Amino acid sequence: MSDTGAATGQFRTKAVVWAAVGAGLLLVLIANSHLVYMAVTSQPECVAHVRQGEGSPGDGKFSAAKSSCTPR
Repeated sequence: MSDTGAATGQFRTKAVVWAAVGAGLLLVLIANSHLVYMAVTSQPECVAHVRQGEGSPGDGKFSAAKSSCTPR
């Protein structure tokens, strides 16, 4: 292989590696931006749960330590 051919092959290899790195970073950026968007725009409703002081300890139901839902 001539020196020119080796230099061209090395350039192509570097170009492919840098393109793969750039594509990977772009994929991570897109995925994270989607997660941030979903976290900011979604507002899940309060789920049904046993309120503090309701129920008995042995019934197998759990309550939130500090509910963020409005009290009844």
